[in-house]
Amino acid sequence: MVDMGAFREAVGGWAAGGPGGPASDLAVRLGLRTAVLLEGLSDLAAVEALAERRGRDLAAEGVCVVSMGGAMNVGRYAGLLGPPGLGLRLTGLCDARERPYYERGLKRAGAEGGEFFVCAADLEDELIRALGAAAVEEIVRAEGDVRAWQTFLRQPAQEGRPREQQLRRFLGTKKGRKIRYGRLLVESLGPGRVPAPLGNLLASL
Repeated sequence: MVDMGAFREAVGGWAAGGPGGPASDLAVRLGLRTAVLLEGLSDLAAVEALAERRGRDLAAEGVCVVSMGGAMNVGRYAGLLGPPGLGLRLTGLCDARERPYYERGLKRAGAEGGEFFVCAADLEDELIRALGAAAVEEIVRAEGDVRAWQTFLRQPAQEGRPREQQLRRFLGTKKGRKIRYGRLLVESLGPGRVPAPLGNLLASL
């Protein structure tokens, strides 16, 4: 049985210079119509978590959510998955500071017209502000990361920084932590607290 993981793996190989045939064949077999381009795996975890909370099966709806491994790869992925390549509708998230780069990358790839929803700093920043610093600290404690958090706060570079910025930086200090918390933060959002870029992205699918 074909699954979305196989398609993502095929796309990753294609983006790295491999053949496009496997991704093209899987796209047809999966009935894909839309590609959601995301900078990294933490964003992917957050989008999938919100879809699950809302009872959405994106794969069954013909939507693939793809981590590009960095914003610098947007032109490459847009060219492969968008109109010049597989012909999928493109959408996704981007950070405000990278919006001009996305626009240039999409234009160079011949894939203009995709709607990308803009986060002020990044998605972690949006989620932390939506939940509030105190609530995020409670999640950190519940996950058993309180000692690491306290050690992090004692670093001279963190002195005097706003708590939200400290939390955002903390999530990126250990491999895999951003991915795990991407899902956890979304799962902890109360009704009406979903950040606009994330909520609007899912609503557009």
